[in-house]
Amino acid sequence: MQNPAAITLKSPEETTDLAKKLGAVLQPGDVLLLEGAIGSGKTHFARSLIRSLMRKPEDVPSPTFTLVQVYETVIGEIWHSDLYRLSDISEVEELGLTDAFETAVCLVEWPEKLGPLTPPSALTFGFRTDLGDEDTRNLQIRWSDPKWQDRLEGLR
Repeated sequence: MQNPAAITLKSPEETTDLAKKLGAVLQPGDVLLLEGAIGSGKTHFARSLIRSLMRKPEDVPSPTFTLVQVYETVIGEIWHSDLYRLSDISEVEELGLTDAFETAVCLVEWPEKLGPLTPPSALTFGFRTDLGDEDTRNLQIRWSDPKWQDRLEGLR
C-alpha cells in the first residue's frame, strides 16, 4: 500500500529546508528515489540533503557523468547516483548500487532504470515544476514501508 503525500515548495530555499529536515531522520539502508524531468529539482534536493550531513563543506557535483558519487557524512556513507545514461540493468549492479542499498543512504535520480532492483522499502519523491512559477516545485512523496510514516511526520 502506498501512502502519498503532496508538498508544494515555493522556492529553492524551501526545497533546501525540506532536504535538511529529511536528512535529519535518515539512517543507513534508506533509499530515496528522485523522479522528475530534467530541471525539476532532483539534484538541488540531493545536494542540499548531502551538504546538511557533511562534517566539512565540500563540493557536491551532479553525478550525471560519474554515475555515482559517494560522500562520508555524520550518518555514514551517502551514495548519490544518476542513472539517466544507463542502458542496461546489469550496469546498476556493476556500480555496486545494490550492495549500497543495504549499508548506505542512497539517493537515486532516474530510478526507473532500476527496474526489478528497486528496493521495496524505498521512499519516492516525484518532482514536478509549476508551469506558472519557475521556482515552485510540486512534490509527491510515496512509500509502502511503514518506517516512513513516523519519520515523515515533521515534514508536512
